[in-house]
Amino acid sequence: MNPSRRDLLVAMLGAPAALAACRRHRSARYDVALAGPDERAGHRLRSAQDLFAQPVDARRTVSVLVVGAGAAGLASAWRLRREGFEDLAVLDLEAVEGGTSMAGQNSVSAYPRGAHYVPVPSAGDRALVALLREMSVVTGFDALGEPVVDEASLVRDLDERVFDGERWHEGLVPRATMTALDREQWPRWQRELDAWVARRDARGRHAFTLPARAGSDEADVAALDRISMREWLDAHGFTAPALRWLVRYACRDDYGCEPENTSAWAGLFYFASRVPAPGRPPAELIAWPEGNARLTTHLARGLGDRLQTRELVFDVSPCAGGLVKVRSWNTREGRVTEWTAQHAIVAVPGFVARRIVAPWRERAPQGIERFTYAPWAVVNLTLRGRPREHGVGMAWDNVIRDSESLGYVCATHQSLRDHGSTVLTWYYPLTGASPERERRRMQSLGARDWADLAVSDLSVPHPELGDLVTRAEVMRWAHGMVRPVPGFVSDSARRRAAEPIDGRVFFAHTDRSAMALFEEALACGVSAAEAVLGARGTAPDERLGADVGHP
Repeated sequence: MNPSRRDLLVAMLGAPAALAACRRHRSARYDVALAGPDERAGHRLRSAQDLFAQPVDARRTVSVLVVGAGAAGLASAWRLRREGFEDLAVLDLEAVEGGTSMAGQNSVSAYPRGAHYVPVPSAGDRALVALLREMSVVTGFDALGEPVVDEASLVRDLDERVFDGERWHEGLVPRATMTALDREQWPRWQRELDAWVARRDARGRHAFTLPARAGSDEADVAALDRISMREWLDAHGFTAPALRWLVRYACRDDYGCEPENTSAWAGLFYFASRVPAPGRPPAELIAWPEGNARLTTHLARGLGDRLQTRELVFDVSPCAGGLVKVRSWNTREGRVTEWTAQHAIVAVPGFVARRIVAPWRERAPQGIERFTYAPWAVVNLTLRGRPREHGVGMAWDNVIRDSESLGYVCATHQSLRDHGSTVLTWYYPLTGASPERERRRMQSLGARDWADLAVSDLSVPHPELGDLVTRAEVMRWAHGMVRPVPGFVSDSARRRAAEPIDGRVFFAHTDRSAMALFEEALACGVSAAEAVLGARGTAPDERLGADVGHP
């Protein structure tokens, strides 16, 4: 154990986990691969002048062109095709569709490379209910009109556990590990959350719901965005250690932020938006071995050659005649294609849109620089067998209390395979105050470094893990998710960045909703598609977009 490696473990995992890893980690031999986004091709946009100078090799015409095949872009195409609209194309830089919902596959299992679940939706989330009905995941509705989900799609027991006190405990905050202060403050915390869950505004809207645009925009709800989640906890006297740990875990898990850098609106949204009624537990979770790739694969189904991958879009220009010209460069063949469309949907993050949308290159929307993105590392570890357990057995979601990681999910859990080989997907958000500094920190570590961090971290609860790992696959998401920092959710700049240009170029991406959640991506994509249908004078047979309203 050399000092440089020890320093790395302390810096990345925290002192308690690092010291435990030093005691328990065994050096191991396993294959390591770096997967993920094509960083080199994406960085071509920083200096794309040579692409503009290249001759056009092919010209194509479509009615609607979608730029980006992440969840939002695929949702736009899916929504258009539900109306029978087929004259479209979807372009994406990567070799496969899905964005941060990508998945991998090996001889053991499919596994997520990013997003990996959605909660059971309420009936009010029309877009997600429609999608899940198409997939036969929602099989009907109960007496209250709420969706009923196929049992096989629900995360089965044990759904989550935490490693604390040298053993695994069921749940993330087991009563056995609570302090007296935790037990004293927990009922008050639950009452506070129940009050927000019960809250309706004058229009009958929930304070917090999915998708967020369907929630309340009343002044006291919006005021939560002016302070951080840490300030909110302090103001309400919530000091219990397990409660503070859970809130920090939630902010890092969904937003890639620390509580001091998370809007209190977003922090409360995490806990209140998924609860169907006061006193009820949060909605159950839906998951598959490959995570949310099951959803994006369905959204892309039937696109065929309408989906063009390895296409780096470097120019989106409204032009004369009410048309949009789009140019893309094929990263494999080096060809430039010029696309002519009546409408374009730009479903990429704001920092990419400002480089490719011609009017934004000349004059970006005021405040676009306030869009910031948290980097993430994801490591998939393939194991030849299961480690011994101390406490309750392996769950779908497995969290280490004293670690800076978010723990791991078990890819084979939903396949009812509790023995033998498996794939563990380890998540690490880089949550420092400066995302740019965190990106440099993430990229300074190679695939072998990240694999060693994952194995070292998981050697704390599983000392023999190093002997079981046969392969590690590393993903580095440099801009993994938009950060809902204080003031951003209610920032008018966020709304301006979603406004169409000349009624021809529309925008769809989760950063326009301030939260990188699948439900938000779906809602953004569907709303953009319905706006295009409206601009074309086509009234949709059904509206799936949420009612417009922002906190």
